[in-house]
Amino acid sequence: MPRFANSPTARGGATAFMAVFSAMIAATAAFSGFAPSPIVSLRSGSAISAAGRFSAPLVGPSLSSRRSALRQTASRMAAGPKPVCVEPTKHDLATGRDPARIKVFDTTLRDGEQSPGCSMTSEEKMQVAKQLAKLGVDVIEAGFPIASNDDFAAVNAIATVVGNQENPPIICGLARATKGDIEACAKAISPAAFPRIHTFIATSDIHMEHKLKKTREEVLAITAEMVSYAKSFVDDVEFSAEDALRSDWAFLAEVYSVAVKAGATTLNVPDTVGYTTPAEFKALVEYLREHVEGIEGVTISVHGHNDLGMAVSNFLSAIEGGARQVEVTINGIGERAGNAALEEVVMGLYVRKNYYNERLGRPADSEAELTNINKKEIHRSSKLVTALTGMPVQPNKAIVGANAFAHESGIHQDGMLKNKLTYEIVDASTIGLEKNDGIVLGKHSGRAAFRSRLTELGIELSDDELNKAFVRFKEVADKKKEITNMDIESIVGDEAQDTTLDRFKLKHVQVQCGDKAIATATVTLMDSQEDVEVTDAATGTGPVDAAFQAVNRLCGLSGAGQACAEQVKLMEYSVTSVTAGIDALGEVTVRLADVKSGRTFYGRASETDVVVASTAAYVHALNRLLVQRSDLQPKLHPQMAMAAKAV
Repeated sequence: MPRFANSPTARGGATAFMAVFSAMIAATAAFSGFAPSPIVSLRSGSAISAAGRFSAPLVGPSLSSRRSALRQTASRMAAGPKPVCVEPTKHDLATGRDPARIKVFDTTLRDGEQSPGCSMTSEEKMQVAKQLAKLGVDVIEAGFPIASNDDFAAVNAIATVVGNQENPPIICGLARATKGDIEACAKAISPAAFPRIHTFIATSDIHMEHKLKKTREEVLAITAEMVSYAKSFVDDVEFSAEDALRSDWAFLAEVYSVAVKAGATTLNVPDTVGYTTPAEFKALVEYLREHVEGIEGVTISVHGHNDLGMAVSNFLSAIEGGARQVEVTINGIGERAGNAALEEVVMGLYVRKNYYNERLGRPADSEAELTNINKKEIHRSSKLVTALTGMPVQPNKAIVGANAFAHESGIHQDGMLKNKLTYEIVDASTIGLEKNDGIVLGKHSGRAAFRSRLTELGIELSDDELNKAFVRFKEVADKKKEITNMDIESIVGDEAQDTTLDRFKLKHVQVQCGDKAIATATVTLMDSQEDVEVTDAATGTGPVDAAFQAVNRLCGLSGAGQACAEQVKLMEYSVTSVTAGIDALGEVTVRLADVKSGRTFYGRASETDVVVASTAAYVHALNRLLVQRSDLQPKLHPQMAMAAKAV
């Protein structure tokens, strides 16, 4: 063998030739009906499927068929991926949005709410939907209408109100690939100016075999029928191939081609179990752009979970590959380890705009925004979702964590004082996190000053909501010298929680404790069902536990404390300080588990007294649990029941 044959150049050329040759033979096999499309191992003569499994040795088709397939493959390879669709939609034209932007599809109200303990009432979902519209998301996936009557009602209400406001987002509902799901979804979203049905079916071998128990041919037929059926209700249909990243690529391209032919306008590529890597996601999107028929006329969307901590990186790589819609949630909440976080994807595109401009075919120095998101609303959106779900954000969370803009190192502080850019790539004000300026709020501040500060913070409240928040503000102001913006956001967050269905309301709590004393708590609750105030006392391992045990006694529920788990169980208790200082508000989160159903429920409250905040949060979580458990009817202490009857 000549010496130059083993040189780097020769090896590179040989590698490139072998890659092309392997791809051409794989295409020949696919053309001849082999599934999945194999990559041929020239050493063994066997075939390797796209999933990495060995199949039987290839049996070659006729020479003429081979030559025809090779010519088609060479033609496709020369053509490369099809163009990315940037044609304006009806929604783009009506709202004046840039059709070449990265569209933000928010699924906080659907996938995000599936996070354990993050369930919201219809009223709370409406609050989040209004804030998402203010944030500027392009699509709100409002829920899964067939799941429950409450979910249907919430989606329908959001479609009616948010879906018809000025500059409305698209209102989307999720539906399995069944007629019943699609019909319920179509009915729920029908009031919206721009409704979308999002239907899906699994395409990975493991899902088709073990969950669906259907063949590939059956999945293809269902896809064609159900996408077409959804199209009969709305013009805008999104189709998802569940577990796409673990599906055979050739089969996946075939399914998507069928969906496009049936009328899908968006093709969603979900990393359902958070399995993939950034390079793989980008490669799959590029592969689909080359092999899916008609893909140049639809939007490519991506959905992914954070099981391996790579969801945001995966999305950014998929965008480089040609994806133009990202399915995200506020704070990254969602199933298991959560979804890709909206704030991280959006700010990644914003901070590295020059980098992504070139990859999106724009001039590197273009100042045009890459998304429609109003970044000033990011912090507010994060706080609202935290308040309503009770799901706290870890302090070191990117963009919206408490430490995201904090600097403790002396070297960093020195640099920051000289120039913020030394250690900050994002100014806190960019996401709406403003420092206190101008008027100082305190116990002598009036309603006008309070409303003015709310306006500065971008918080909009109805007159009734303002009155409730102002009363709460005055209560806190009596205990604190100055009220910070974070205090106000926490106060509004407390009042934003939907308490219309709450049976019990905390009226009073008093504790006695010490290193030589038995912790004792006296608690008074208002039982709206019995229309009576009830008081009881209990002991515990500390003041908080004693207060919880007193609540248990008043409600007649066994197991809500730490000692027993017969009906409900305390799973999490955390306290954080909203601001610095001895008079800081303490923000408490409580998570209860319903032993029967396995569901979890969050409660949240803030007060300068952490025992009061803890008790209020506990009562709030307990109320949420009781709403979901119609069979779990609290029985008052006999003496309390007698008192109720006597009133």
